[in-house]
Amino acid sequence: MSVTEATDLSPFTHRHSDGTASMEFAVEGINCGGCIGRIEKSLKQLSGIDDARLNFTNRRLTIAWTDPRFDPSQAVETLARMGYRAHPFRQRDSEEHEAQEAQRLLRYLAVAGFAAMNIMLLSVSVWSGNVTDITPETRDLFHWLSAAIALPAAAYAGQPFFRSALSALRTRQVNMDVPISLGILLALGMSLVETANHAEHAYFDSAVMLIFFLLCGRYLDQAMRRRTRAVAGNLAALKAEFAHRLLDSGEIVRIPASAVHVNDRLLIRPGERIPADGVVVGGQSHVDESLVTGETAPRKAEAGAALYAGSINLAGAITLRVTAGGHDTLLDEIDRLLDKAVKDKSRHVQLADRAARYYAPVVHTAAAATFAGWMLAGQSAHDAIIAAISVLIITCPCALALAIPAVQVVAAGTLFRSGIFLNAGSAIERLAGVDTIVFDKTGTLTLPEPCIVNAADIDPVLLDHAARLALSSRHPLAGVLARHRGQREPFPEVAEEPGQGIRAALEGVEMRLGSAAFCAVTMPQELLSRNPGASLIAFRHGEREAVFVIHQALRPDAADTVRALAAQGIGLSILSGDRAAAVAPVARDLGISDWQAGLNPAEKVAVVRDLKARGRHVLMVGDGINDAPSLASADVSMSPITAADMSQAQADAVFVGDRLDPVLRTILMARKARRLMRENLWLAAVYNTIAVPIAMAGLVTPLIAAAAMSGSSLLVTLNALRARTARQRNASGAERAAATEFAT
Repeated sequence: MSVTEATDLSPFTHRHSDGTASMEFAVEGINCGGCIGRIEKSLKQLSGIDDARLNFTNRRLTIAWTDPRFDPSQAVETLARMGYRAHPFRQRDSEEHEAQEAQRLLRYLAVAGFAAMNIMLLSVSVWSGNVTDITPETRDLFHWLSAAIALPAAAYAGQPFFRSALSALRTRQVNMDVPISLGILLALGMSLVETANHAEHAYFDSAVMLIFFLLCGRYLDQAMRRRTRAVAGNLAALKAEFAHRLLDSGEIVRIPASAVHVNDRLLIRPGERIPADGVVVGGQSHVDESLVTGETAPRKAEAGAALYAGSINLAGAITLRVTAGGHDTLLDEIDRLLDKAVKDKSRHVQLADRAARYYAPVVHTAAAATFAGWMLAGQSAHDAIIAAISVLIITCPCALALAIPAVQVVAAGTLFRSGIFLNAGSAIERLAGVDTIVFDKTGTLTLPEPCIVNAADIDPVLLDHAARLALSSRHPLAGVLARHRGQREPFPEVAEEPGQGIRAALEGVEMRLGSAAFCAVTMPQELLSRNPGASLIAFRHGEREAVFVIHQALRPDAADTVRALAAQGIGLSILSGDRAAAVAPVARDLGISDWQAGLNPAEKVAVVRDLKARGRHVLMVGDGINDAPSLASADVSMSPITAADMSQAQADAVFVGDRLDPVLRTILMARKARRLMRENLWLAAVYNTIAVPIAMAGLVTPLIAAAAMSGSSLLVTLNALRARTARQRNASGAERAAATEFAT
C-alpha cells in the first residue's frame, strides 16, 4: 500500500473502552534488530501518538493514541520516508506475504548454492594449476567462466542484502546489510578487474559463497518466524465469531462477536464458545477454561460466576451479562501482553551478533590500514587496493559464521533425539544462562490429563461397572472415569438426573454414579483431607459403594528433576492460576517453598519481570494460553507437547513425554553448547590473528586463502561435533540420567 492509498484507515482502527485507539501494521523492509529503535523513536515523535511498539518476530507494528485528531496515515508516511512500507495488518494477508517471502528466499538460496558449487569447481582447477602447469589462457578462461556465473547469480541472490542496504543509505542510516553488500561488491569488482588484467587471483568463489552462507541464516530465521506466526494465529480461533443477544422483548438476535457491548445479555448454548467476558445471570452449567486459564478441571457456572471469552460451555444453557467485549476481553489482554513481551524479548543480542560487532570494525580498520600502509610504502594504488581487499576476503567470516550455527545445529539434533524440539536457535545461549526456573502447575508439573489417583484401592469389578456407566454421561469427570478403563459399550436404558448423576440397572440391581447425596455415599474424611484439590465421584451398586478421587497427578519424575535442578544451583518457583488449596500440596511434595496461586496472566508477567529486574535469568515452563505472555516475557521458555498451540508458539523449546527431566537435559546441554560456542569464537579469532598479517603483507594467494578458510571452518565444525556425545540411556533418576548423558 502506497502513501496515497492510505486515505481511510478507520476500518482498521480498534477503539478501546478506556478512550484509547490503536492500529496494527505489517511493516516490510525490517531486517535487523536496529530497525526497532529507529522506527519506534521516529513514530513517538509524531504529535498525537502515545505509544509505538514493533514486534521484530512477526514484523508487526502497533501504534496507540488518544488524540481524536490524529490520523494514522501520518505513521504510514513517516515509515515510507524511512524506507519501510506499512500495510494495515490482516492475518491472511500477513500469512500470504510470509509465504511469498519464504519462496523468494528459497529461490535466492538455490541460485547462490548452484553458482557457488560450479565456481568452486573452476577455482579448484585454477588453484592446482597455479602451482603446476596451467597456461595463462586457460586460467583466464576459467576466470571469465566464473565471472559469467558469479555476476548474474550475485545480482539475483544478493537482492535481500542490496535492497536493505540501499534503503538504509537513502535515509542516511547504516544497518548490518551495508558492510555485507560492500564486501560482496568489492570482491566481485576486484575479481573482474584482475581477470581483465590477466592476473592469477580472482575471488568470485568467496563472494558467492558468502552470499550463500548468509542466505542460509536468513532463510532459517524467516522459516522460524513463519512457524511461530502460524501457530500463534490460533489465538484468533479461540474467539467466537458470533453471539446470541437477548433483547428486552425476549427475542434472540444473532450478531457478530465484535458487535457485543458491555451490559449486553447473551445466551450461551451447550457446546458454544463464550464470545465475551461476563457474569452469569441465569442458568447453570460447567465450563471448560483449560485453554484460557490453564485449569483443566471444568468449573461450575452459576449465577454470579465470572466467565472469560474463549471458554466452552459444556452442559446447560446460561445467560451472560457482558462485562468486557470487543477488544477488551481477557483473550485480548493476553494478546497485548504477549505482543509487548515478544517485542522486549526480540531485543536479545545473540552471541554471534555481539562477536560481529567487534569483528566488522576490526576487519575494516585493518583493510584501511593496509591500503594506507602500501601507499605510504610507495606502492601503486592498484597494488594497495588489491592488498586491502585481500584482507577483507581472507577474513571472510566463514569460521565466524559457522562458530555458533554449527554448535546450534549439533546441539539441537542431540536434543531432538531426546524428544526436545527447539523453536529458536538463540534459545541455546539463553538456556545456558538460566539461574531461575518458574513452573506453571497444571499440565506442567502435573500430567496434562486428570486421572483416578486411588484406582488401585478400588475393586476392579466396581471400577469396570462405574466406567461403563460413565460412558452415558456428558460430565467431564465421568469422561476421565470411562477413559481409565477403556470402556466402549454403555449400559442400556440409562437415566440422568440433571445436576445429580446417572443411574441404570444391572441384573435387577440399581447402579448410581454422581454426587455423594445422589448415590447415598458418605465421603471418607481421609480422602478429603489427603486430596484437598481433587474432585470426588461416588458410585453405588446395590450395597457396594466406592468413591473415585480424580486429580492431576505429578509427572512421574517431577521430584527427582526438581532436586537435580536445585543441585545445579537453580532457584525454583511455582506461579499458578489455580487455587491455593491445589497448589500448596504440589509445592510441598516437590520441596518448592516459593509459590503463588490464583494469578492472572498480567500478574504472572509482573512476577517474571520483577525477577529479571533483580538480575535473574528466568526460564518459564508452562502450557496454558494464560502462560503465553509470561513464557514470552521470560529470558527463555519451554512447554510440554500437550500445551496449547499459543504456548508452544511462544516457547523456545517443546518437549514430549510424561517426564519433566527434559528441562534438566536441555539446560545441561545448553551449558555445554555455550562452552563450545565460545571455544569456536576463540578459534576463529586465532585464525584471523594469523591470517590478517599475512594478507596485509601481500603474501596471500588463492590457494593459501582457500586452504586457510577451509581449515578454520573444518576446525570449528569438528569442535561443534563434540555436542553429539549425548546418548540415550536408561537411568533410575533424572539427575543420574542427565549427569551420565552430558558429563563430557
